[in-house]
Amino acid sequence: MTTTPLPHTQQNQTAGTTSPITVEVAVPLPLDCTFHYRVPASLADQIRPGVRVFVPFGRRKITAYLLGFTPAPPDQPLKELLEILDNEPLWTDAELTFFRWIAAYYLHPLGEVLKTALPTGINLKSQTTVDGESVTGGKNIRRERFFEAHDSPDPVKIKGKGLDILDFLRQSGPTSSAELRQRFGECNQNLRRLVELGYTRMREQEIYRDPFAGLQIKPDTPKALNRHQQQCLDSILDAVVLKQFAPFLLHGVTGSGKTEVYLQAIAKILADGTNALVLVPEISLTPQLVHRFRARFTDSIAVLHSALSDGERYDEWRRIRRGEVRIVIGARSAIFAPLERIGIIVVDEEHEASFKQSDGLRYNARDLALVRGQQEKAVVLLGSATPLVTTRFAAQQGKLGYLSLPERVGSSSLPETSIISMRMTAETPFSPPLLQALTDNLERGEQSILFLNRRGFASWLVCPACGADLQCPNCSVSLTYHRQRRKSICHYCDYQVPAPCICPACGELELKEMGAGTERIEHELLERFPNARIARMDSDTTSGKGGHARILDKVGRGEVDILIGTQMIAKGHDFPGVTLVGVLQAEGSLYLPDFRAAERTFQVLSQVMGRAGRGDLPGRVLLQAMQPDHYGIAFAASHDFDSFYQEELLFRQELNYPPFGFLAVLRLSATSESALIKAAAAAAQLLGLLKQQLGVRTEILGPAPAPLYRLRGRYRYQILLKDTTRATLRRLVSIYRQQQSLPAVIRESIDIDPVDLL
Repeated sequence: MTTTPLPHTQQNQTAGTTSPITVEVAVPLPLDCTFHYRVPASLADQIRPGVRVFVPFGRRKITAYLLGFTPAPPDQPLKELLEILDNEPLWTDAELTFFRWIAAYYLHPLGEVLKTALPTGINLKSQTTVDGESVTGGKNIRRERFFEAHDSPDPVKIKGKGLDILDFLRQSGPTSSAELRQRFGECNQNLRRLVELGYTRMREQEIYRDPFAGLQIKPDTPKALNRHQQQCLDSILDAVVLKQFAPFLLHGVTGSGKTEVYLQAIAKILADGTNALVLVPEISLTPQLVHRFRARFTDSIAVLHSALSDGERYDEWRRIRRGEVRIVIGARSAIFAPLERIGIIVVDEEHEASFKQSDGLRYNARDLALVRGQQEKAVVLLGSATPLVTTRFAAQQGKLGYLSLPERVGSSSLPETSIISMRMTAETPFSPPLLQALTDNLERGEQSILFLNRRGFASWLVCPACGADLQCPNCSVSLTYHRQRRKSICHYCDYQVPAPCICPACGELELKEMGAGTERIEHELLERFPNARIARMDSDTTSGKGGHARILDKVGRGEVDILIGTQMIAKGHDFPGVTLVGVLQAEGSLYLPDFRAAERTFQVLSQVMGRAGRGDLPGRVLLQAMQPDHYGIAFAASHDFDSFYQEELLFRQELNYPPFGFLAVLRLSATSESALIKAAAAAAQLLGLLKQQLGVRTEILGPAPAPLYRLRGRYRYQILLKDTTRATLRRLVSIYRQQQSLPAVIRESIDIDPVDLL
């Protein structure tokens, strides 16, 4: 681990021959500047860049991040830092360079970038779970007691369980107290007695929490590659040899074997002595991918994602920091993993919007993978069956290498797809052809997937008497009815009321259920197919640790006949037994007020269609749509990415949207609507004035109410900025940020390269 050493002049200072050491720190607060502190003589020998320190800040004391040593500002009295919180640096010089780049690009305070990059568990207390007791102090480190037999005379004073434990320790060697309790039951008193009499020794040892506990893995060997896979792998390995930054788009249809290319490329990287970072967009993809990687690479793997406990996350972070792992797999936050000597970064399903953080530091892990790969001189592999229009355009322009997997592996082919128009269909979520296809699949013993990207039982409840619907009082949305939980819930702020509910407008006692969610689909299928084994996968059924993996494992073992799910079932999963995919409301995402609506519709349909026919049996897809002729749906049904890409590119070029323009969004919110409107107008006026002063052509659209106007009790306005050059856009926003002064009641955020305009 490379860190900045204590400068020679500072080393002399520690001996007291010159003035006290001065350090620069960043604080985890929304402040753009850094701060200087003096180091007291008592701490001078321990201080080094990359550690956390405890400092006085105004009237309080806070944790700060020590960036480095600096000359003392002239004629400026400095406060002394109070405490050093780490024995070793938490980041390397290279990682700090990366963090500084992020802060500068996303116009975000460096202290908050560092806070985001470090694991949450680093600030917690340690926990020693021994003999049923909990001891705290220091960091979030778990320790366990181990016992071993001591060379001693025959135990004349021990009998019964104590003698059995001693005999076991003599045969097995050092054993943890947890394992002894599992084998012998409650035995704390026996262990204490054995130690008191000198028959055993006890030592305390730090242990890692294991997120893979209980995971059974069957070793795997590399698979034979087809011609296209081998060509892609050869291109990647040729780039690896050069040890230079080499970005690629790996564009492979669903089932084309992209993961096998990842695995074999990483095997070569590891053999050359460098490491691999693998990013996936969703927690639901992590278990299956981790299973495949552990089957191939055994134990040298760490995972980082939000489903881990703080303690597990901290332990995985420490394993990475200590160089004990070679491969890191995780969701977007894994881009901050303290992995050194990176040879390859893989971004699987690179098109996914979930790589973008939606609040706080609004970074895009997919974009940062390219930045980190450039800094590490590594290969970066962006993989997708439906790449972003911007990514495909970059490859077309020669900014990325283009690797193609146009065919599925083995004998399987892309599924036959039919579009079913629902314009004249009665109010039912199922068309007759889909019901018949489900029936046929059940009779043949084959598995089916039904996709509907809306959870709950009914999308909203409406009064049949006056027409009023049940609205969230905090957000500009209707409440979603969940029959199983007997509540109507807001999916944004979690406001909920018991159901059934009377009409708040006229007092009508019975509200009508409108629209369908995954819970209703499950309910109706259970009524139609009472003997079928049906599972539902959405955020209501996957809450809790291991929720995703439990359902996916059942599907993989063939214990589910019909899987109903939201977007989390649409990508990355490989179920050879699935031969039928039914899509309900194929045009659902077309209604979003976002220029990417068609692209996202094409992507999600292509991905969920790709779950069918991945085994020996052919697959079939039925798309139910109210707008069957829309190009986003029609080209997805015909598996025609190139035609969709060309059509979408014309639309983007006409309106100067990415890849032909660059975007930034200023979002303002307040609990007072009048104060917000006034502040938004002032912000737009300032932007217009700066645009004129700078002589730039940036488009300023707004201010306008956000499509989701009220969220969690706050009214929201936004201003969209477009420019043909990234530098010009960021310059305007940066100067605006320096000059803007908003009332305390107004919150403002700046989103560079936004992916969500809601």
